[in-house]
Amino acid sequence: MRTPSAADRARFEEAFEDHHRRVLAYALRRTAGEGDAEDVVAETFAIAWRRKDALPTTDRALPWLLAVARRVAANQRRGTTRWRALLERVRSQPQRGAIAPVPETPATDVLLRLRPDDQELLRLLAWDGLTHAEVGVVLGISPNAVAIRLLRARRRFSAQLAAIEADDLKGSGASR
Repeated sequence: MRTPSAADRARFEEAFEDHHRRVLAYALRRTAGEGDAEDVVAETFAIAWRRKDALPTTDRALPWLLAVARRVAANQRRGTTRWRALLERVRSQPQRGAIAPVPETPATDVLLRLRPDDQELLRLLAWDGLTHAEVGVVLGISPNAVAIRLLRARRRFSAQLAAIEADDLKGSGASR
């Protein structure tokens, strides 16, 4: 990929400045809402930047940009149609193997008291069944760092669990 020249950059910036509002107006007339129109415009100008060699001079850029916006909007509509069809298929299928809620236990109570990063680590290992290497990929750390963090998280978990058990013992002794 070559570095864009100053002329390419200037031609793109000029096309953007001169035609952004017109492309947005075009997209607003052809999409379901403002957010969809903004997505069309963003994608249109991203394509224009990637294809800056094909971008005509400013006086001829508007038809080219509108043609790109037309195809982007059509792709967006097709994607939305596919998404809705998939959603309907999923909704119409019977619920097989529904995920059971996590039961309330002292362990889940302790888990919720831990720091969010400890919770995530323990859930990835225990609930999602990932290996240290896989957890490392998810968290963006090495498997060795996973092992070290796991050791520390387990210590904090044990300390919290011991504190809850001590509170329970105190509470049961007071009621006798």
